[in-house]
Amino acid sequence: MDLNLLALSIGIGLGVSLLFSELFGLAAGGLVVPGYIALYLTRPLDVAATLIAALLTFFLIRIASSFVIIYGRRRTALMILVGYVAGVFMNGALTALYEVGAESLAPGRYMMEAGVIGYIVPGLIAIWLDRQGVVPTFAALVTSAVVVRLLLILLVPQQLQWFEATPDLTPESEEVAVQ
Repeated sequence: MDLNLLALSIGIGLGVSLLFSELFGLAAGGLVVPGYIALYLTRPLDVAATLIAALLTFFLIRIASSFVIIYGRRRTALMILVGYVAGVFMNGALTALYEVGAESLAPGRYMMEAGVIGYIVPGLIAIWLDRQGVVPTFAALVTSAVVVRLLLILLVPQQLQWFEATPDLTPESEEVAVQ
């Protein structure tokens, strides 16, 4: 039986998110987000790009809501949509920076490529930034992602090492590679 690391990470993240919600009353940026972030804790630029896209989404919706009435499902859908667009924008900007930086570096030097994690993750984080505040959301997100990561290290260390050793592998392409 092949192991789908993304599915396992999200499953553990669901349990940890539920536990954090019940024990501390804090949401970790959505139920599936800690599982995604846990897989990328060794890639801090990806985590930072995702958090910046979430903050950008949060601030853009805050600004828009001072001009237009945005609440309920409309606010949630708009957060996810703007988060998607912010993620695409961040990925494009980071790709352009990578290409410029790679050309300017001396031959043989390596520049780390970075990108936003997932398509809806920034929007999900932004929803909780709006609902419970920036510091509580980021604190719960980081703590729960570390707990998920530690559980993954304990449960499936070889698969985690394989995932990290494959530089071009994303959770989306991992599903294809496993099948």
